[in-house]
Amino acid sequence: MTDGLNFLLTNRIPRLALTRFMGWFSRIEQPLVARPALAAWRAFADLRLEEAKQARFASVHDCFIRELKPGARPIDPDPAVLTSPCDAIVGAGGTVRGARAFQAKGFPYSLHDLLGDPALAARFADATYVTLRITSSMYHRFHAPHDCRVGPLTYFSGDTWNVNPAALARVPGLFCKNERALIRVRLEHGGHEILLVPVAAILVASIRLNFLAAPLDLRYRGPNSIACNAQFAKGEEMGRFEHGSTILVFAPRGFRLLAAEGSRVRVGQPLMRLP
Repeated sequence: MTDGLNFLLTNRIPRLALTRFMGWFSRIEQPLVARPALAAWRAFADLRLEEAKQARFASVHDCFIRELKPGARPIDPDPAVLTSPCDAIVGAGGTVRGARAFQAKGFPYSLHDLLGDPALAARFADATYVTLRITSSMYHRFHAPHDCRVGPLTYFSGDTWNVNPAALARVPGLFCKNERALIRVRLEHGGHEILLVPVAAILVASIRLNFLAAPLDLRYRGPNSIACNAQFAKGEEMGRFEHGSTILVFAPRGFRLLAAEGSRVRVGQPLMRLP
């Protein structure tokens, strides 16, 4: 019953309009607006700011995208380990069954629909995957899971369904409906290609990547396929969400998932072991 109410309150509303409003409201720097909003956020969520680089925030958005103090996220240096790109709760994970992965138990989605590229979906058939859900109060920046080079990127404009468990258990193919980016990453160690798919959600629809000049959001009208060639060291910041959401990670067959479903991981902690 609680899940059902949660779903109604966060999804059966004008999602796109509310997301645009939140994007505007969160950037208001007037203290009479920002301070009560931040106080309410802290009262109703597990918002911990002791690791934040700054002590004061000009707006709610300023707090959403906060940086952390140096050394707050130690990076596992083992070259045989793919680390978590973000702070998250580990959702569904395991092995892609043919071209189907699962967003929740009994709710599969198609890699063809998610990636928009049948050839790429075929290459990642039987791959290892994991869903990393970033809650609203978590650190919202994401980092390179290994020494790597980022190649072509594909942006998909879409809806802004909530990505919490209540929605994942009710909306078939939710990840394939929402706004998202497909980031192809080539690891320096072993030459393996992995896929990172940041998925936006209600109140979130903006993905900022450090190697692109413009943010990817509901106002973006540029090309869907974006050429890029950026290099990152393991643990280096790659981008951020403007709120909390989800990152899907796909690695070729032979990678072994190290994080258990329902557990919490942080940037730099082991996520998968390379073949």
